Amino acid sequence: MSIYQLPEIHFKRLKAPSVMSGKRLPFPGLFLILVFLIGLIGGLSSSYIFYLKLKQEVVDAGVPIVHSEKVIEKEYVPQTSQEQKVIDVVKDNSASVVSVVISKDVAVYETEYIPFGNFLIPQQKQTGTEKQQIGSGTGFIVSEDGLVLTNKHVVSDEDAEYTVVDINGKEYEAKVLAKDPVQDIAIIKIESSEKLKPLVLGDSNDIQTGQSVIAIGNALGEFQNTVSVGVISGLGRTLIATGSTIGSETLEDTIQTDAAINKGNSGGPLLNLKGEVIGINTAVASDGQSIGFAITINKAKKDIEQIKTLGKISYPFMGVRYVALNEENSKERNLSVNYGALVTKGSDGSPAVSSGSPAEKAGLKEGDIILEMGGEKITKDNTLAKIIAEYNPNDSVDLKVLRDEKEITIVVILGEWEQ
Repeated sequence: MSIYQLPEIHFKRLKAPSVMSGKRLPFPGLFLILVFLIGLIGGLSSSYIFYLKLKQEVVDAGVPIVHSEKVIEKEYVPQTSQEQKVIDVVKDNSASVVSVVISKDVAVYETEYIPFGNFLIPQQKQTGTEKQQIGSGTGFIVSEDGLVLTNKHVVSDEDAEYTVVDINGKEYEAKVLAKDPVQDIAIIKIESSEKLKPLVLGDSNDIQTGQSVIAIGNALGEFQNTVSVGVISGLGRTLIATGSTIGSETLEDTIQTDAAINKGNSGGPLLNLKGEVIGINTAVASDGQSIGFAITINKAKKDIEQIKTLGKISYPFMGVRYVALNEENSKERNLSVNYGALVTKGSDGSPAVSSGSPAEKAGLKEGDIILEMGGEKITKDNTLAKIIAEYNPNDSVDLKVLRDEKEITIVVILGEWEQ
């Protein structure tokens, strides 16, 4: 039934009047009704056309149109294929990025006033302890059963408790399974009644300078799953990282990126446009802008596999202190080679070869220059530490050593790093 119901009207065929006859039109009321109907139909048509035009303009402007049953939102259309890839990577992977909350019992004080002559002296008195959040970082899921990868410095406090919070705000109690003794990498575990979605780990050996990357993390410990986009601005960077929880640590072969990495992003993933993890965000230059660093994901793959098979991170150990030689420091020492690892005492006077170590048992001495390990040349970019990390405890490896200007071969059986 229509909104407006008009009375039924019967029309009688009329003879067309002659304008010159001077006769009046019969039934003048019928003429007025015709005029009214034509005006009404025209008005309704114009209103409908105006409505359709207005609706299209509103849709083009991206404004939702409210109907009686639902709200229709105009879907955003990415402007470039790269923008589409970024949107897809964030949408597909954000749920696997988590916040790592650090909590600890902190002393609680109250002020009391002690009489001193005619005065009252305020004094702080501890009344107990209270569990408080003291920091936070980021991690990401690497197995369906709840293994989470993060930075070692995020979970370095032995007295703290750690809680993992997912993108929906669900909290999980976290257990620290292992910390890599050399790399800034740690693996923690959460328990879930459901299978979790792990991120896909890429191959960091294939990355290129200028390649687009995406960082996701708990920025400033406040803005969960913040996304930043940039490029790889450098590869193979070596830096000295410092922090209140780790002191000073040398990070070798890191990825430099201009994707914003802030406090709280530590431990989050650096992804390529395929959605694969190629790095673990770990540090930012304090005196620079948009200069962040990530550990290559290939360094973590071995740790993850060892946790799954051995239940721990087993790291090879040789037991020497050394200086990586280059053109400059080899000239200063008047050496005949400008590459390799010079076995030497530490700056604090610690011995060049650790007592009882695999290096001592193999016969290495202070002043030796290790030129190659397992056939790999040792250089400033391919350091001894980087090569050792490719092996496992109990592996037997040949060393090419320069001693008293003569090359000799020494076989060393690697030990296990005691954490």
